[in-house]
Amino acid sequence: MEFPGIETFWQLINEKLQVWMETGIKHLPNLAVAIVIAIAFGVVAKVIGKLSQRVLRRTFDSQQIVSLLTSIIRVAIATAGIFIALDFIGLRGTVTSLLAGAGIVGLAIGFAFQDITENFIAGIAMGVRKPFQIGDVIKAEGVFGTVEAINLRNTHVMTFFGQREIIPNKILFRNILTNYSVNGKRRLEVPVGISYADDPEQAASVITDAINQLDFVVDKEETDVFAASFGDSSVNLLVWFWIDYPGEPGFMIARHKAVVTIQKALNEADILIPFPIRTLDFGAKGGETLGQVIKDNNLSQYSDKTADNNPD
Repeated sequence: MEFPGIETFWQLINEKLQVWMETGIKHLPNLAVAIVIAIAFGVVAKVIGKLSQRVLRRTFDSQQIVSLLTSIIRVAIATAGIFIALDFIGLRGTVTSLLAGAGIVGLAIGFAFQDITENFIAGIAMGVRKPFQIGDVIKAEGVFGTVEAINLRNTHVMTFFGQREIIPNKILFRNILTNYSVNGKRRLEVPVGISYADDPEQAASVITDAINQLDFVVDKEETDVFAASFGDSSVNLLVWFWIDYPGEPGFMIARHKAVVTIQKALNEADILIPFPIRTLDFGAKGGETLGQVIKDNNLSQYSDKTADNNPD
């Protein structure tokens, strides 16, 4: 078997280099245009990124979400420019391969980080919908407190017991959430019982007048008292009134002052707030006291003895 000589190898290499040089020279204008396209898209990505950041800051409260979305917009525009540049110089197959590879990688990442992705999407969705903002008082999934921070994956809430709760965004997005700050006021409900000997209408009037004397009560025309039910020892009433919320005084102080005010008002009106009372009733159909039963039994025994002593 004979191997080609050095001259033959050099001739083959020389021919290949000439072909490459000719091809490069032919594509040199396209390459220059592709570079210009890539640079232009890079400049456009930077400008649009700054504009998007200004707009997003008005939409989202979280700086992390704004920065991430701005980066995504910039990368998307720059990537589009690179793909167009590659296609312009005849590397369409390379572009197709890159897009296919990016799709596969994105799918794999989505499955591997499903929880993170779900929280991230929920954070963006809540940023658009804005069910709450930093400083709002919310209640969700047993957590009740003030929102301190809204991040990409979770929301930080400082409870009224002094603990910081970190809630995944998907939980807040999926479940029922109560925002106590959105209306700027909150209705308080205070239960109170009065004795059956007192008039509920009179008690309602006394309580309403007393509650409306408190400075922190708002919308006083909506302050009201309702008879709720019959208790074991009392007629149960519900006192409703509004306060500014969040505001001063806080919820606990407002409720404390309301309870104290109701008690004083009812005492001054000689309306009894009864403690539990048990009445013993010894008749089969009711209405008989212990003394009456004993008396009736004694009379019955006396009648039986009289009848035995006087058979005629």
